Amino acid sequence: MCELLAMSANTPTDLCFSFTGLTRRGGDTGPHKDGWGVAFYEGKGVRAFHDADASANSRIAEVVQTHPIKSEVAICHIRQANVGSICLANTHPFMRELWGRYWVFAHNGQLSDFHYSGGFYEPVGTTDSEALFCDILNHLRAHCDRDCPTEEIVERLVRLSSGYARQGVFNLLLSNGDWLFTYCTTKMASITRRAPFGPARLKDADVTVDFEAETTPNDIVSVIVTEPLTTDETWDIYQPGEWRLWRKGEVVQSGLAPARPD
Repeated sequence: MCELLAMSANTPTDLCFSFTGLTRRGGDTGPHKDGWGVAFYEGKGVRAFHDADASANSRIAEVVQTHPIKSEVAICHIRQANVGSICLANTHPFMRELWGRYWVFAHNGQLSDFHYSGGFYEPVGTTDSEALFCDILNHLRAHCDRDCPTEEIVERLVRLSSGYARQGVFNLLLSNGDWLFTYCTTKMASITRRAPFGPARLKDADVTVDFEAETTPNDIVSVIVTEPLTTDETWDIYQPGEWRLWRKGEVVQSGLAPARPD
């Protein structure tokens, strides 16, 4: 299985600490060596990096680790291939435009019975994940418009996610730059850091950071991952079927749907 990482913050924040921990799992402390990618929203724009090589050995990943790109929403993925060859076209996160915004998607899992039915959005690569992303956007394009309330869009995303979960493992990160939607069927955890800030130590690298020195008292930064990244913090573990909508570092909507309903 692959691993996911996302960030939602109320102020532009870099992902260097968490990204450093995750990249070690890409071919060093973990088996996810079949490519990686990360997307940072900057306003309505997206700064994206992808590499088909293992993140633990990637020179591009080194640049991202040491260059503090500031963002309010970021999505990252390290891949352990099960569907589709190891190549750049099959590397998450995937991105498409809808209603004048870039939508970014990353998925952990595999759906054995999913068949892409076609539509305006088409996959470029050969992963079931990218086909799922296209299927979601085709559904939204057909049933919603740019003026739809966020609540209606989220309701459809929950319904779609529950349907996909009937077919296998479906752990999801999806953002339009304004909000971040997350859905869990097997593994997902989150942590929200706010004042008073303290130190944290990574599990997968000998790196410690003092967040008090890196933040202001008003900062709220939430990190969502497949597996907790630090050893000395308490992470909030998602339940199977749980979904959360994040905005500015806070959960603004959440719920629990059967992960694999009968």
